[in-house]
Amino acid sequence: MLTVEDLKDLKGKKVYVRVDFNVPQKDGVIRDNNRIKAALPTITYLTGKGARVILMSHLGKIKWKEPDPAKIEAMKKANDMAPVAKALQELVPETKVSFCEATRGEQLKAAVEALHDGEILLGQNTRYEKGEEKNDPELAKEWASLADVFVMDAFGSSHRAHASTVGVPSILKAEGKPVAEGYLMIKEVENLTRCVEVKEEDRPYVAILGGFKVSDKIKVIDSLLKKCDYVLIGGAMTYTFKKAMGMNVGNSPVEEEQLEYARNCIKSAKGRLLLPFDAVVTTNFDPEDASRTIKIVDTVIEKGGMIPDGFEGCDIGPKTAAYYQEIISKAKMVFWNGPMGVFEQGEFQNGTKAICEAIRGIKGKAFTVCGGGDSASAVKQFGYKADFSHVSTGGGASLEMIENDGHLPGVDVLR
Repeated sequence: MLTVEDLKDLKGKKVYVRVDFNVPQKDGVIRDNNRIKAALPTITYLTGKGARVILMSHLGKIKWKEPDPAKIEAMKKANDMAPVAKALQELVPETKVSFCEATRGEQLKAAVEALHDGEILLGQNTRYEKGEEKNDPELAKEWASLADVFVMDAFGSSHRAHASTVGVPSILKAEGKPVAEGYLMIKEVENLTRCVEVKEEDRPYVAILGGFKVSDKIKVIDSLLKKCDYVLIGGAMTYTFKKAMGMNVGNSPVEEEQLEYARNCIKSAKGRLLLPFDAVVTTNFDPEDASRTIKIVDTVIEKGGMIPDGFEGCDIGPKTAAYYQEIISKAKMVFWNGPMGVFEQGEFQNGTKAICEAIRGIKGKAFTVCGGGDSASAVKQFGYKADFSHVSTGGGASLEMIENDGHLPGVDVLR
């Protein structure tokens, strides 16, 4: 793949950059600008070379199947990119940042033509267009006509074959125009490729998977079991595996339709898929409920360990946390996606913090990747981000890259 630094003679060129500015906002106030900051190295490199930079991104979701036009307009208003343009301007005060309300048509073309060398134009939310998520060829053609060069720097969107991520670069490639990856994409692809193309010096390779549903992670579990020495399971998905083994899991969430898969998975893993020994359980998630009970229970089936009726699992227990830490301490490479429990509540944070502590313990001795999503939020919240070799900006994209052996639509189109 070409990188942004391989691009030549950028002065005066119109460069379409697909960024991931899907930032949390409320009432026009950006609550976390880290995704904007993550794109700055690519943006400032291009403006420094005199390019005329056109930034395009999605923000939130527009549910086009909604029959009420007023509700669609309300969704658009809630996901307007104008506040993002303002936040970007504050981060690059020496560079002019313009914003275009239009997603296509003469207004957008005029805004692009008005750009001067080294300036930035941020377009409106790509999902304002119904054809974005369908990779509509006419929409992609119109957007591609705005640019001389395409740069992909939205790793968090690279698992989606949308008009702005795949359609535009496909057209520009066919026209003989350069397409390249930005600095954020370079970092993401290089680090996650290492988790896919495993070398002997990176063993033992340990994967840690949490989260709610087994069904969301079947492919990634299968893929990691082929690559890893151990796969450690936590989070709510634990209880589908436990029930598949014949355990009473109380009120814990279970995907009944995945029980057969879970049984087969445990059998084929031959001891490499590890499940919790104990769990922190509760009668009620509501921290304001004075009547709720929280306790630790044994979940080792051979010893008769069960979760009582009326209780549900919310975190791995201390025995499991200690055992997982021991395994991680010997690892040369770790991939982690999904918290071990309901980390948003103090009573159920210990399992996730234990994983973070184990990663801190092997800092400088092993290659460690946090695969985005809720686990990345937890890592940041608890102050462990600097202890990882890499924290991905794309939870869904990082998982799909693992399960698809390094392939993603928004990556492959650049090759």
